[in-house]
Amino acid sequence: MKIYRIPQKTGAIIFDIDGTLYTSPEYVHEQVDVQIRYYAKTHGMTEQEARDSITAYRKEWSSAHHGKSISLGNTLTAFGIPIETSIKWREQLLKPELYLKKNPELIETLEKLSKSFRLICLTNNPVNAARKTLAAIGADRILPDIIGLDTCMKSKPSPEMLELASKRTGVPFCECLSVGDRYDIDLALPLKMGMGAVEVTGAEDIITLSTILA
Repeated sequence: MKIYRIPQKTGAIIFDIDGTLYTSPEYVHEQVDVQIRYYAKTHGMTEQEARDSITAYRKEWSSAHHGKSISLGNTLTAFGIPIETSIKWREQLLKPELYLKKNPELIETLEKLSKSFRLICLTNNPVNAARKTLAAIGADRILPDIIGLDTCMKSKPSPEMLELASKRTGVPFCECLSVGDRYDIDLALPLKMGMGAVEVTGAEDIITLSTILA
């Protein structure tokens, strides 16, 4: 865990989902790779050719943007795949129930946090796909409010998504805490907008964070 800033008064926690609320490197990899495999299938290339092409683009983009990371959604847009198509692919292809299971300790932690803070999720997956992931880990009832790829038709980092999170929770930027596993995608923009930010590596860090906030 890396704490960048915790607001003196925290009213809302904005959670990323994938790689943040669960610990499963296999599924984090699969949900990206399954889309690349489908891209290959629909564009007449081998799976490895597609992987190599997308990896090369992301490396080139990172080099041109001072080492920052670009999301898969924004990468596919550069390859001519509109956000609307990415949404359909993710809803069709992502199968979190095959990789994830309920985490009783995380569920208990989120229930405790929900009594003191407004909780909301921001994800680069469509809302329905994100609900399937939350259901797989047993957190869908605790985290019903999700802002996804199909909410603003934007992929993180997106000021529109963060502005909507603040509006939905009724909490100003300065009292929001963004929690995610990727600095460039989940945390850099919230910090710039005046929010707090904590980088985590999975569910275990969320459980530890709850103790810190308490």
